[in-house]
Amino acid sequence: MRLGLAQLIDPRLRLLVEESRAFYENRAAGRGPSSVEELRAVRAGAAKPAPANPPAVEELVTAGGRSVPLRIHTPVDTAVNGVFLEIHGGGFFMGSAARSDIRNRRLADELGVVVASVDYRLAPEHPWPAAPDDCETAALWLVEHAQRRFGTAKLAVGGFSAGATLAMTTLLRLRDRGVSACTGAVLQCGTYDLSARTPAGRLIADEYFLDAYAGTAPDRTDPDLSPIYADLSDLPPILMVVGENDILLHDNLAMAARLSASGADVDVRVYPDSPHGFTGHPTPMAQAALEDIHTWLGDSFVRRAGRLRWLSREVLADYGH
Repeated sequence: MRLGLAQLIDPRLRLLVEESRAFYENRAAGRGPSSVEELRAVRAGAAKPAPANPPAVEELVTAGGRSVPLRIHTPVDTAVNGVFLEIHGGGFFMGSAARSDIRNRRLADELGVVVASVDYRLAPEHPWPAAPDDCETAALWLVEHAQRRFGTAKLAVGGFSAGATLAMTTLLRLRDRGVSACTGAVLQCGTYDLSARTPAGRLIADEYFLDAYAGTAPDRTDPDLSPIYADLSDLPPILMVVGENDILLHDNLAMAARLSASGADVDVRVYPDSPHGFTGHPTPMAQAALEDIHTWLGDSFVRRAGRLRWLSREVLADYGH
């Protein structure tokens, strides 16, 4: 078998490069805040998120003695085919669930799925493990309540950038609890080595978000921080989406290789001439990627519908029920 970057790029996407490149010609390249002072300035200057129609339902949910806010989008005028736990990006120190409202509303209506977006606590005020604790809480609540609340036990999880990292951590935590309710996961341009020890991880070793999120963690190779070091066995099918020009490309390819070697069904899609976070940009390449994600995610709710194992009494007891 021949495996190269070219084999991970759909040839049809090459036709979208020029039109997509025009957007980036008028957009200055940048990086995230490099200090807590810059972070506070960026937060203060952030525009208010655009509202969705109909708006999300805001709810504080509780599982295992912890509570976390969710923004829930229910499909309009269609049956519910599944539930998708969405985890927003923002370097672990910016962003909010509300900033995903427009996209999540579209996802809910196009696929007929409930989209629940978790407002996890942000660094550096709340360093690791606050964010993965919150995401795990949201997932456990959905695992327990989705059937009764939404009429389906089918659950998928996904995230964008830092949200992809947290989505992977959530999958690992659920697996370690013996919970296999997830039909699949969609990981967009995540970062999987926060220790900066692998060649891919060293490319972002000077980024402030690493210190903000990892805080005083004694070992940044802890799999809960850096999933590249985790035992990756017994995970559901995973779609990985990343741009060819993303600084995190090698990190994503390394993670994909480890997943594959661990027996996971992993589908890697590389989008040509595209930078980090490209799926959030108004380009034909982003539109193609989002259509691919919607197709894969829709298929995932069908693919494993007959093979889900619901929580046992013992597992429920493990987190306080």
